[in-house]
Amino acid sequence: MRLQQLIYLEKIVENGSINEAAKELFLTQPSLSNAIKELEKEMGVQLLLRTKQGVTPTNEGREFLIYSQQILDQVNLLEEKFKNEKPRKQAFSVSAQHYAFVVHAFVELIRLISTDEYHFTLRETETENILDDITNFKSELGILYLNSFNQKIMTSLFKEKSLVFTPLFEAKPHVFVSRNNPLTKKKTLTLTDLEDYPYLSYEQGENNSFYFSEEILSTWDRKKNIKVSDRATIFNLMVGLNGYTISSGIISSELNDDKIVAIPLKYKDTITLGWVKHQQLEISPIAHDYLDLLKEHIKGYGFTIFDQK
Repeated sequence: MRLQQLIYLEKIVENGSINEAAKELFLTQPSLSNAIKELEKEMGVQLLLRTKQGVTPTNEGREFLIYSQQILDQVNLLEEKFKNEKPRKQAFSVSAQHYAFVVHAFVELIRLISTDEYHFTLRETETENILDDITNFKSELGILYLNSFNQKIMTSLFKEKSLVFTPLFEAKPHVFVSRNNPLTKKKTLTLTDLEDYPYLSYEQGENNSFYFSEEILSTWDRKKNIKVSDRATIFNLMVGLNGYTISSGIISSELNDDKIVAIPLKYKDTITLGWVKHQQLEISPIAHDYLDLLKEHIKGYGFTIFDQK
């Protein structure tokens, strides 16, 4: 295995085309294709799926790319230190449930990186997709929550999919509503207070399991239910329909302005939010940076980060 083959593979996946990658690398298409075939033969695994529409990594290819990227990152550090060459394009991906603090830390990460070129991905998505993204190495980190209702099922899934969950902090449930909602007149809310208001929750696709819900009390019977797919919509419906949802209590005013407020819910439960990774993967330096920013942002709201020594 040669270092150049890893660079070739990364460029092909980035372009989704051997032909386009060959142009950027100033190679002929046959020579580039042969280099990858030699790598696949040596490794004993198919790394790419080749179709008329282009090429995509196989599941094994995605896993291979994670390790390959770590090697190339280390080479990049050596070159920066001793050759003063232009740094490689930095890459990072995270999949998460719909939390403003996840986005805030992502924004801060991009503001702090020192290179002019990067390829970052933030996926606010369904819970099952988060697990699949980490399992298939599409994302390096996943952000989600556990509570007394879903913990047993989710922990079983983590084990089945070779994932590791690390808790970040614990929160009491809060009700998110518009600042103009009549419920804001109360300092705390009960489930009875919420009965006449539209309940807003995130849809979970085909596998609409209660255990995959992003909101606690997913089995509680409500008179008015509205499913949404993104945070912008859920906030708009809070304002337009006096709807509500239940979450951690963290609202980023910088990203969501000041139209939404969080009110404590009188309910004996806690939400443990944390991050997930594949157990075979040592996370990258940039992922560590992201987690540090995430922790600092969360602490800014008065939460205590779990000791993770």
